[in-house]
Amino acid sequence: MAVLTAKDFKSDQMARWCPGCGDHAVLAALQRALPKVSQALGYEKERYVVVSGIGCSSRLPYYMDTYGFHSIHGRATAVSTGIKVANPTLTVWQACGDGDALAIGGNHFIHAIRRNIDINIILFNNRIYGLTKGQYSPTSKFGAITKTSPYGTVEHPFNPGSLVLGAKGTFFARSLDVELALNEEIMTRAALHDGCSVMEMLVNCVIFNDGAHKDISDPATRADRTIVLRDGEKMLFGADRDKGLVYDGRRLKVVTVGKDGYTLDDVLVHNSKTDDIGLQTALADMKGPDYPVALGVIRDVADVTYDDGVRDQVKDIMSKSKIHCVDDLLRSGSTWEVK
Repeated sequence: MAVLTAKDFKSDQMARWCPGCGDHAVLAALQRALPKVSQALGYEKERYVVVSGIGCSSRLPYYMDTYGFHSIHGRATAVSTGIKVANPTLTVWQACGDGDALAIGGNHFIHAIRRNIDINIILFNNRIYGLTKGQYSPTSKFGAITKTSPYGTVEHPFNPGSLVLGAKGTFFARSLDVELALNEEIMTRAALHDGCSVMEMLVNCVIFNDGAHKDISDPATRADRTIVLRDGEKMLFGADRDKGLVYDGRRLKVVTVGKDGYTLDDVLVHNSKTDDIGLQTALADMKGPDYPVALGVIRDVADVTYDDGVRDQVKDIMSKSKIHCVDDLLRSGSTWEVK
């Protein structure tokens, strides 16, 4: 098998996103991650297909030199499901926005997660409808002033992590557009996961919601306001790596190592592979100013997949069936000869 590089996954199309849009960085991470996936799994480039719905992020299939399917608003997950079930040998990547996936496509999204279909969903979250020029989305902050909420939204936003884990998702990760190396790491882990992988990418929309995640993306404060979770490592964060997460009763608590009697031994060790959905949900729910926002792979557990179930069921039925062709079907019941 030929050794693939990021260049092999770049199409000849110019990315038509605004200069400074966070989508550029996510695209670059994906193009860098797929060669690593190919090497790890022995995949030829012809096994990749990228699916999207409608929105700025949904232009992504045009910029990937793979098979692609640009579907309609909110239906990317349904198309991804159909592709994977019809041809399980394909590795399916889906690009969708917070409006595309969580509003009109919300039911498709949660049921793909519930069924644990082996697809990789990249959820671009800029907390706004960008392509349609700035309406509030299901992840817009409460009180956000937008084209469709000129006096501020009166809706509480979705937390995509809570939604995924509430549907008993088997893989959830989160990152910032600017964390290119972490994004590559997450995408590679997602590809290796057998089941539905959801990666929430917090991206900036420089035109309609500039600074969408500035409270955690600012380099000057990012270390104190985010925590990167990696398996086997202590849950430490902060510019001096002296803050950590501990259990206080049944709740997470932020402490300073070396103060108030807390030592490094008290700090929790991350394990995305354990089926502790309570702790993982608490990590996904964390937000400022009291907690850091969790980045990295939060949950990665094994479970049966829908596409494997369909394949095995079909094989089992075929092995027991007396009908092997159309002629067998036509002669399987009462028949008449028409003269």
